[in-house]
Amino acid sequence: MPNFRLRRGVLRASALALGYPLLNANAQSDISKYPSQPIKVIVPFAAGGTLDVALRPISQALLENLGQTILIDNRAGANGMIGSDLVAKANPDGYTLLAVTASFALNPSIYKDIKYDVLKDFTPITCIMQGVGFVMVVHPSLPVKTVQEFIAYEKKSNQSVAYSSPGVGNTIHIASELFNQKTGTHMLHVPYKGSAPSLNALVGGEVQVAIMPPGIVMPFIRSGKLRAIGFTGEKRLPELPDTPTMAEVGIKDMVFQGTWMGLFGPANLPKPIVERLNKEFTKVLQQPTLKQTLTNSVAGYVPDGGTPEQMAKLLREDVKRYSEILQKLNIQPS
Repeated sequence: MPNFRLRRGVLRASALALGYPLLNANAQSDISKYPSQPIKVIVPFAAGGTLDVALRPISQALLENLGQTILIDNRAGANGMIGSDLVAKANPDGYTLLAVTASFALNPSIYKDIKYDVLKDFTPITCIMQGVGFVMVVHPSLPVKTVQEFIAYEKKSNQSVAYSSPGVGNTIHIASELFNQKTGTHMLHVPYKGSAPSLNALVGGEVQVAIMPPGIVMPFIRSGKLRAIGFTGEKRLPELPDTPTMAEVGIKDMVFQGTWMGLFGPANLPKPIVERLNKEFTKVLQQPTLKQTLTNSVAGYVPDGGTPEQMAKLLREDVKRYSEILQKLNIQPS
């Protein structure tokens, strides 16, 4: 009996050291039945953005594998912090999850009053998709057809040329300020509450330019409501073969592949649940039909489905990387 108690104590200490919650027999039984009810995925941005558009067909594909509905719950506000905070405080039972973009890694360097720790208060599950670059688009009323023409126009203009973003401190904001820094332009930042409102502002002519993920601007480029003039990826976007990269138009060190879409749970999400969710997401992201759907609806991204450890590493590296970028751009926490 003493040996059994000693071994149990060692196992308990090991589990705590690894950060896994200790489960009694009933809890383990419940996990074996997971999921037994619909799963809510909080998207902390307005409906209609790239992340929202990608998750909807993915959630439909998951229904067959998981046997439960995935409910998309949009909780926009504060650059994703409102919805993220809800998940940080949620019960770690696998029924409340968080889908975010790389702005999740930016927020700690932007906001002083953030209520959670992105590295400690969440459990990484998988990277859903990876970005390959952003498209620089202008409103057709702007008399420019190339990036160099835009730079010349902006520098000669007597009025500020404004760009939109989904808020302060997101990847669109960072990409746009990097462009300002690399080219000597002074585009005026106009933040909106979400990707859809910022896109509507551009299409409606409230602002004149934006550097955005391809998925949300492609329909408007095709219809002629927006004009693509440049791409921030390493190579041209297949959907826009005539749109040059920033490097091709002479802007050095302006490769910006954009953002990722990641799935997280609250801290201490049981390992069996993490493994089940990771397995099912990875499986559906490999389906040819879903891949084609995502290619058509979310241009500029590629399905990922990496391990929880890979997602955790990506998050840690981006928190550090974006902190350094923000310091160079002199964007201070507020």
